[in-house]
Amino acid sequence: KETAAAKFRRQHMDSGSSSSSNSNYCNQMMKRRRMTHGRCKPVNTFVHESLADVKAVCSQKNITCKNGQPNCYQSNSTMNITDCRETGSSKYPNCAYKTSQKQKYITVACEGNPYVPVHFDGSVLLPATSTQAQAPLARGQ
Repeated sequence: KETAAAKFRRQHMDSGSSSSSNSNYCNQMMKRRRMTHGRCKPVNTFVHESLADVKAVCSQKNITCKNGQPNCYQSNSTMNITDCRETGSSKYPNCAYKTSQKQKYITVACEGNPYVPVHFDGSVLLPATSTQAQAPLARGQ
């Protein structure tokens, strides 16, 4: 059976490539990575950074996951990602996706030993602050 870490790599890692010049990227990759079997996965993100860089996020900024779990981490820097989103005309088995290339901070859930990403929780343009009521000059003290 596929481990959670292997599933994360299959669904979200595409190191050393980018979708920049290819509007068909998501249609090809979603099929190739088996996310259109049985149904069309509505939304998926691919990360175009090294696996080492994405694994390192597990030791970066600890934040709460969207589902309330405490084991999510946000990257310290933006990463090159591609968002794949199902189009309105997409109908299984002919899944169709819109490809959007972005530079964003990513959030992943990590678990296990070694501690590795097992779930992609989202991406944001601006990093989360650890506490919302932070004093403006609290940085670097």
